[in-house]
This record gives sequence, structure tokens and C-alpha cells, in this order.
Amino acid sequence: MTVDIEAASRELVRARQEGKPCPPLRGRLLPEGDIESAYQVQQVYTRQRLGEGHRRVGAKIGLTSRAVQESFGVFQPDFGVLFDDMAVPDGVEVPMGRLLQPRVEAEVAFVLGADLPDERITTADLIRAVDHLLPAIEIVASRIADWDISIVDTVADNASSGLFVLGATPRRLSDVDLRLCGMVLEQAGEPVSVGAGAACLGNPLHALEWLARTLARSGDPLRAGDVVLSGALGPMVPVTPGAAYEARISGLGSVRTCFAKDGER
Repeated sequence: MTVDIEAASRELVRARQEGKPCPPLRGRLLPEGDIESAYQVQQVYTRQRLGEGHRRVGAKIGLTSRAVQESFGVFQPDFGVLFDDMAVPDGVEVPMGRLLQPRVEAEVAFVLGADLPDERITTADLIRAVDHLLPAIEIVASRIADWDISIVDTVADNASSGLFVLGATPRRLSDVDLRLCGMVLEQAGEPVSVGAGAACLGNPLHALEWLARTLARSGDPLRAGDVVLSGALGPMVPVTPGAAYEARISGLGSVRTCFAKDGER
């Protein structure tokens, strides 16, 4: 089949602008399993956003769960770009119409204090580069109808990115056992997702290492000040209009987000 990067990009842009999901891209505009072409679509979106005056503030890592990887038939994570207007303050209400098919998941956010330009990175390099950690809620979204996605669809769609919420309790990496840190995500005081750091490639630090190597190899490395959402610590949860969600991660504190009852954008 013919690869059509521009057409795939246009469909995703139209879905965002009109608030109507598009059919899956795989098998229509992008070949099944063609991750390289999917990242080219993502790059088109990134250039558009930067051209509109938005600022890149970091990256998000997806597919960090082994079970999710196996369901997609891939054995590596993926990534997307975080922009300045995707950041939502802790506890601030999100309009339901701002995102398509939103879901929430709890994550560890790394905030870097140094560049990571070399793909031959070591664990010691990573530890030195991390300035602090924050609890985070990622509000994922999909421009693909019914979340009918493959690895190709989600990568092209900026790794199904939406918004992100950071807590306000910075912690040092040395003070937290990331592998064993437990997580509970609650709605109205009831747990809706539970997990731990080990669910994220065995340790969220492993996810950061993968991303740092990958981006350094591409010539666009992580930089000081970047926020990195390292991947879900438990299952993602579909958003209920009018609901509030609070994530608590042991050693990191808590972070909260809530959603309007209506669909205004």
C-alpha cells in the first residue's frame, strides 16, 4: 500500500479541530506495523504545534506495561511530545469537550536538571540528571474512533496524548524506591486503579533510560527542564463527566484532577 503521511496528519488534525474521531489509520494511510511512518506523522504534528508558537516542555512514554506491549505485538515502549498548553494545574477542572475519549492514569513524572545528549547513558548518568520527581495524572485521549488503535495509530496520534497534571510536592530520587512505590487512583474515595512502580518496565527509571537513549540517537535529546511522564503504574480509567480523580503514590504524595459535567470546549 501507499504511505500517505500528509493525509494521516490531516485526518488527525481534523479530528482534533472538529471533535470527531477518525477511523484507524493502519491499513488505510499507514501500513500495519510501520512505526517509522507513524513517527513521521507525529513529527508533522510537532512542527505544526511549534509553528503555532507552542513550546515543547517534555515527553511522555507509553506502552510501558508488558501486558499492553504483548497485546499490541510489540516489545518496546513508544513516546509522544508534551507541549505547554497540555499542562493543567493540580485540581483545576477540565472541560469534557477539550478532549476526545479521555481516560486517566497515574504516573511518576521526572523533571530533569541536566541534558541527556549521549545514547550511551548509564544509570548513574540518569540519577545525576534527575532534579526531582512529582506525582502525575496523565489524561490520555484518542483521535481514533472507539480507541481502536494499534502501535501505528497511537504513535501517529502523538502517543494518544491529551493533558497532564503535576502534583506540587517535589521529591528527590534518592528518597523514593521507584520500583516498589505503590499507587492508588481514586474516584469519589473509591479505588478505580491500583499498581506500583514495577508495572512500568520494572522501574520508571528504566522507562526514562529507554527514552533518553532513543531521543539521543535521533539527535533530539532530552534537555534540562524537560518533564518526562514515565508511564502508567496501573490500568487507565475512562473519564466520567463531573467526576474527580485523585492519585496517591507512596513517597511522592498526591495529585488531583476533575472534569466538568458538560461537553463545552
